[in-house]
Amino acid sequence: MSAAPLAALALAWAWDHLWGEPPDRWHPVAWLGRLLGPVGERLCGLKPVAAFVGGLLAWCGIAIGLWLLGLGLTWALRPWPLWAQALALGVLLKPCLAWSMLRDEVRAVEQALQQGLPQGRARLSRLVSREVDRLGAEEVREAALSTLAENLNDSLVAPLFWFAVAGLPGALVYRFANTADAMWGYRGRWEWAGKWAACADDVLSWLPARLTALLLAPLELLRPRLWREAARTPSPNGGWPMGALALRLGVRLRKPGVYALNVAAPSPQAAQLARGLVVCGQAAALSWLGCALLIWGLPR
Repeated sequence: MSAAPLAALALAWAWDHLWGEPPDRWHPVAWLGRLLGPVGERLCGLKPVAAFVGGLLAWCGIAIGLWLLGLGLTWALRPWPLWAQALALGVLLKPCLAWSMLRDEVRAVEQALQQGLPQGRARLSRLVSREVDRLGAEEVREAALSTLAENLNDSLVAPLFWFAVAGLPGALVYRFANTADAMWGYRGRWEWAGKWAACADDVLSWLPARLTALLLAPLELLRPRLWREAARTPSPNGGWPMGALALRLGVRLRKPGVYALNVAAPSPQAAQLARGLVVCGQAAALSWLGCALLIWGLPR
């Protein structure tokens, strides 16, 4: 039956729009972070082969545990009345999604920039891991829009896709995979410990990233220029939503020394950042609708 997942999707959407994220002490993603941090630090102290194997085993162990947890919760809810199933499933699904928080944080970057460049940089530092102290106002906006596009996939489209395809277990495992990649998937001292986490996230995000590009710029997906722009990023997935948004807005998006998308276009100004929020908001609404249609059409 698709009624409970559909109602749960509507409840998760309402929660996200009305109340945003739960406090850290009640947030499963924060719990994952507190687990992954110490485990990753221990893995980083190992030799390369041991670090890779340890990272693989730790990732698989947690992922399997979350899959079984999601499966067990889903089965446990089946005898409940429909309204209770929907309510419980919606509460469990919501922490896997974070669209409103992403939108508000990107909007706050522009609001902070209106007060001054140091304020804009400080606000941006809450969103990105890159060094922000030397960024100009245009580069701050470029970073904010890049983060908005990439995380539209990571925080909404991909977890919704996996919820539609694999139910609560799929959403839980994707959210874990993306969190593990964000914490472990770096080069340098994390190279070997985080290699499996980075590859797993790439695989799970591959199709959703391209669906996100389709939602952001449907006509561009058929044109060679989006394919060229997407290939300019080190990530096999991040360039798709970022490139689609850059082309849709007619702006340049750069990470110095890493990538430059739509490089012949001007850097975004305040109006383009505001337009980017509108475009991504429309894509977010379409992703909720697409998830509902996929749930409705798939056998349960």
